[in-house]
Amino acid sequence: YSLTVRNQLVDLSQKTVFDEQNGRLRPLSSSDSSRVLVKKKSVDTVYDWSKSQATWSGDIKPERAGPLKLQAGDMDALLVNLAIVRDVAAGKPLRYRMVENGRAKAMVYQVVGKEKISVAGKSQEATKVSRTDGDKQMIVWVVPDMPVPAPILQRGNGQDSIDLTIKSWP
Repeated sequence: YSLTVRNQLVDLSQKTVFDEQNGRLRPLSSSDSSRVLVKKKSVDTVYDWSKSQATWSGDIKPERAGPLKLQAGDMDALLVNLAIVRDVAAGKPLRYRMVENGRAKAMVYQVVGKEKISVAGKSQEATKVSRTDGDKQMIVWVVPDMPVPAPILQRGNGQDSIDLTIKSWP
């Protein structure tokens, strides 16, 4: 699963290789790179399930390189997006543990309602899902039959900071 965002100021790329074990999405490796103006950053992650640990290399502080103990169900950010879509459709709780950049973080999302949104110029009924962490809020809209959230909106201090929207869909 990969995500790329590019414009005049930013070039972001995330890629996760994963498998599925007993209905759980399980990361095997990931690579994240970013270029914002002249600042570059690249981090690679290895999820070693035989040793139950994750390690990081690249542009990461030595104290964050790991290893970090993995728990069953741990995912990276990209897999959390896929899990949200899957779990909204199944009516399951939206509770996850995200392991990224040398840290593990519990994440709990809540369904906050239904909303009409436009995907590739077509009106769709979407389930709106949200998570708040201090002054940061993440909102995703889940459209039936789409494997990823349609829009993803991150807000900080009441301001939109990241707004990802799918422009085309088969």
